[in-house]
Amino acid sequence: MTDKNKNLFNLDELSGYKVAENYHDVRGWDVKDANDRTIGKVDHLLVNKTAERVVYLDIEVAESMIEDEHNTYQNLVSDGVHEFLNKDGENHLIIPIGMAKIDEKNKLVSTNQIDSSTFAKTKRFKKGDVLDFGYELNVIRNYKGDKTIQSSNDVKGFYDREEFNDSFHKRDLE
Repeated sequence: MTDKNKNLFNLDELSGYKVAENYHDVRGWDVKDANDRTIGKVDHLLVNKTAERVVYLDIEVAESMIEDEHNTYQNLVSDGVHEFLNKDGENHLIIPIGMAKIDEKNKLVSTNQIDSSTFAKTKRFKKGDVLDFGYELNVIRNYKGDKTIQSSNDVKGFYDREEFNDSFHKRDLE
């Protein structure tokens, strides 16, 4: 993944960008999957400058999710979506903002759409790596189990998908 293909930026590295007053800043909050298993913690909020908003949560994966001696080649080619071989130090993954639920009382982020098995099959990355649009497509395909999401899709309009709808992350300011 190269700098020239950079599509996502950490909120912290963009001057003039901050969490809006009526949204939650979930950095540091635990993340749980559909089966209530801890996946990790929110490390960063990832912004797409064209969309002018946060589109992903950057999750630092809990060590318990990174299984030693996990066999990434156990499935047959005919079985469909396959796991990726992750290297040492690759302990981050992203979750589209619209696939996350906020529990402000318990300072918890959860997803009822993704389980630990799916997270385990998702290509991770090292903190600070540049994430290109191809990586985003692969993640969405994996999370949704949808092979129809084609590489010919481009960034324009991509963040209009339901996976990026963040309207329920607003909090009441009363």
